[in-house]
Amino acid sequence: MNAPVLSVRGIKKSFGGITAVNGVSFDVHKGEILGLIGPNGSGKSTLFNCILGQLPPDGGDVAVNGKNVSGMRASALNKLGVGRTFQQLSVFPKMSVLDNVILAGQEHHGSMLSRLFGPGDAGLTAEAEKLIAFFRLSHLRDTLAGSLSYGQQKLVDAAMAFMAGPSLVLLDEPAGGVNLTMLAGLKERLTAYNAEHGTTFVVIEHNMEFVMSLCTRIIVLAEGSIIAEGTPEEIRANQTVIDAYLGG
Repeated sequence: MNAPVLSVRGIKKSFGGITAVNGVSFDVHKGEILGLIGPNGSGKSTLFNCILGQLPPDGGDVAVNGKNVSGMRASALNKLGVGRTFQQLSVFPKMSVLDNVILAGQEHHGSMLSRLFGPGDAGLTAEAEKLIAFFRLSHLRDTLAGSLSYGQQKLVDAAMAFMAGPSLVLLDEPAGGVNLTMLAGLKERLTAYNAEHGTTFVVIEHNMEFVMSLCTRIIVLAEGSIIAEGTPEEIRANQTVIDAYLGG
């Protein structure tokens, strides 16, 4: 049996006397869309940052496709096929949509010599345009990213995350601040990308309607621990989850 795309084992993280993540373990398999939800303060973002190497865990291990990546920096993870989007947008507002997407790919394309002496776009324009078209942004190709709506910038952010051809993408609140029309388009595009490429997603999200309709499996955190895991239907009906969100 193939190794999980992502394996999290016993991750712990405390700040002072407060335990943010308390021995969390789970696996994510190829092609899954896993939702990671929980009330405010449940440890979702801390866990995400431990997985992505932005915070050193106090204990536990993270593996990607069977390779231990505990403590590895985000740039090194990206080269192993791990992409991410950010809760706070990472687009460059004074650059065009096309240049934003090309820039996201240049860091992970070829050697230093090929980037220095190869074409100025590192040969990435065609791939960038393909992703821009996939996210239905072709009409905005040459528009400055800072002049786009928030939802359109979220789509650019997603296109940037996919430029390195990742096998695993971690999405940090992709629905945050996006209007209903753009949200429906984002969900449709993510679902289509998953179906077309078999890319695995892990999604942190507060928008329950979005995460329940996008994800195939959901893990619920509360006070740093997993309290439930299952299909969206199972999570909706889980009394422990309901109590956690309603304060018991």
